[in-house]
Amino acid sequence: MTVREKVDTYVTLNDALVNLFRDVMDLEERAIITQEFQDITNNDMHVIQAVGMGEPKNMSTIAKMLSVTTGTLTIAMNSLVKKGYVIRERGEEDRRVVYISLSEKGRKAYLHHEQFHRDMIDAILSDLTPEETDSLVKAFAKLNKWFRKVEG
Repeated sequence: MTVREKVDTYVTLNDALVNLFRDVMDLEERAIITQEFQDITNNDMHVIQAVGMGEPKNMSTIAKMLSVTTGTLTIAMNSLVKKGYVIRERGEEDRRVVYISLSEKGRKAYLHHEQFHRDMIDAILSDLTPEETDSLVKAFAKLNKWFRKVEG
């Protein structure tokens, strides 16, 4: 690969990554924050996603999933409790532990967010051949592995 080809590859990949991140965030915000969910932000929706539909989680588990401090998460969680999206409960065995779960309103928001992601992936895959899909999955898996390594 020539120097010029390396520069072109760098510019193309850099532009693609920067634009993809921005565009997905913008598109997600427009698609997710509907009339029904106008009182929450994109960040709120990601907290809701981290809380999930399963068993209640403690604050430190959710904070770790989101790569934020428990103090930062507490601010977001206070807002989501006040808006009725999450339920905060003290542990039965250890009252110091706070467990978070989604309310019915939170579950609706979670499912709405999941549908956006399903629709986005379906739209992307609809234009790809099986070989292109396989290559994209492998490339994204490697990219994700790199981000996790840098993050940790």
